[in-house]
Amino acid sequence: MAKKPKGESKNSEEVVAVPVKPRKHEAIRALVSDFPIGSGVYLMKSKLDKIIYVGKAKNLKSRVRSYFLDSKDLSPKTKLLVTHIAKVEYIVTNTEVEAFLLEASLIKKHRPKYNVRLKDDKTYPYIRFSMADEFPRIYLSRKVKKDGSLYFGPFTSGKAVWATIRFLNHTFQIRDCSDHFFHKRSRPCITYEIGRCTAPCVKFIDKEGYRENVKNAVMFVRGKNKKVIKTLKSLMQERSDQERFEEAARLRDSVYSIEHIMEKQMVVNDKTEIDQDAIQFHGDERGVTIEVLSLRHGRVLGSRSQFLAQINIHAPGEDEREWLVSFINQYYEDNLIPDEVLLPLELGKDMTILLSQVLEARSDKKVSIRYPMDAYGEKILEMAHKNAQEHFKEHVQGSESKLNALYDIQKKFHLPEVPKRIECYDISHFQGAETVASQVVFEDGMANTDQYRRYKLKAVQGINDYDSMKEVLTRRLNHDEWDDPQLILIDGGKGQLNVVHKVLKELGRGDLPVASLAKARTEKDFEKQEVESTQERFFLPGRSNYITFREGSEAYKILTNIRDEAHRFAITYHRKLRENSMLESSLDSIPGLGPKKKLTLLKKFLSIDAIKEATIKEIADLEGFGEALAEEVLLHLRAINGEPEALIEDQKDS
Repeated sequence: MAKKPKGESKNSEEVVAVPVKPRKHEAIRALVSDFPIGSGVYLMKSKLDKIIYVGKAKNLKSRVRSYFLDSKDLSPKTKLLVTHIAKVEYIVTNTEVEAFLLEASLIKKHRPKYNVRLKDDKTYPYIRFSMADEFPRIYLSRKVKKDGSLYFGPFTSGKAVWATIRFLNHTFQIRDCSDHFFHKRSRPCITYEIGRCTAPCVKFIDKEGYRENVKNAVMFVRGKNKKVIKTLKSLMQERSDQERFEEAARLRDSVYSIEHIMEKQMVVNDKTEIDQDAIQFHGDERGVTIEVLSLRHGRVLGSRSQFLAQINIHAPGEDEREWLVSFINQYYEDNLIPDEVLLPLELGKDMTILLSQVLEARSDKKVSIRYPMDAYGEKILEMAHKNAQEHFKEHVQGSESKLNALYDIQKKFHLPEVPKRIECYDISHFQGAETVASQVVFEDGMANTDQYRRYKLKAVQGINDYDSMKEVLTRRLNHDEWDDPQLILIDGGKGQLNVVHKVLKELGRGDLPVASLAKARTEKDFEKQEVESTQERFFLPGRSNYITFREGSEAYKILTNIRDEAHRFAITYHRKLRENSMLESSLDSIPGLGPKKKLTLLKKFLSIDAIKEATIKEIADLEGFGEALAEEVLLHLRAINGEPEALIEDQKDS
């Protein structure tokens, strides 16, 4: 192993690899003896050079060496990990906090098999106030960014977030129009006419007055409802005294709406002004559910759970603190960090301080982590634990049902193994052009979207099922780092099945089980005046008769769901390619519009329709454009739809 030269500064990007020979612990210790004693991240790889574990350490040499000491204190999971390690790499960091941050990002990127791996949290919705805008509006956002906005959440339901946003818009009269629509208005829209907006687009309200409405909306989301009601009642009385009775009536309706919402909120502590998360867990040898109960200003916002199948809390040598810290580190990489995190066990003084520093580095604010001894903290943790118990029970029951269904599929398809990983492929094309394919993966009967893949076929010309499937499966099977499926499912009948089976044999993978699924169809017999329906039919290689499953059974649902998901995924990709192609072709023939300017237009307006609705000035103001080119763009796009040039002349005259 190449050592770092003396005097050379530590570089967090430098990766040093050390080959490992499993079970030869003396030789491994000799290799690890050259590791640095500083903080960093280590990556353990398999013989296929795939990252199977990512860890952090205050002392890299000491931590990595501990894996190969034949200690009886190692958990069964760690012992199994060691047997699969073929190489170890490390990345030096300047501080232990940097090691924590880097570990979380590497786990998220590589999804190592032996790490605690969270399901993707990007789908959790937040309420976002775009405070950087002159006249802010409220959005549903699924990512928290440092863009000057205020974020509230995460919530468990996108539907509930949209309902809340509509309530805030109507109650506090905040605009709900897009920026493009907002900036092109010359008169107020219908939202103003029905009393749900103050029309800042045409200056019917000044910036200060509008931001006062936004401030009240923010206070409401923060739980300061009493202050909001007091402010609104004061304004209502003021408008009434000024005989502005219509405005007073709107404020009265807003007060009523807020009071109605308050009746439904669960308040644990109406005296606290901080945001809190309480973390609890419940599990057994089948796995563990970790629950995060979120409270904002003493009000319960929601509860979210993660089931970790690789954790056995009863296993000897299993340290609850280790995987709990790993969970917290990963969870708060994407989610909003509260002022305080309550934990169900003591982490130790040093780890508590370090974890606080990690969260503070991400949030730029003071974050407290504690094991509560007070009645309020214990009450919150007990609430979180009850949720963890219920969600664990639901998950285990659902998993057992799906496992039984997979056994049923194995039996009916005569598979050598339980099909815990099923891959389904679907080919999509439009009149022989833009042929694409989708790869959808179900693991343990559930969709694993991390493993979804799209293929834009390169070598296939026209409609050719054989060549299309051969290219897709060749590209798929070149990925040795992906686990082999226990079943490949194809959308189609015997013809498609024979094609895939032949391709797999040619690729030397005839051992992979394959089946095809033909859609149910309805046919009318005009002579008998009867309608005959067929079931979903499954075909296997070398078998003339088809197989059916009881409609509504869990096995039936798994197989038809993965087929439908593959079809949806392929069609979505194909539609996107067609739209991009049509969009680009509409702009390609405009004289003077090169690739850079075309990209500028698309970034600004996003669609052809939006460009056509723009004014000459809006386009001319873009970098590299001018009035002549802006006029050319609008003339060209409107000519495609047969719109008159008079529209352009009207703009020039005005």
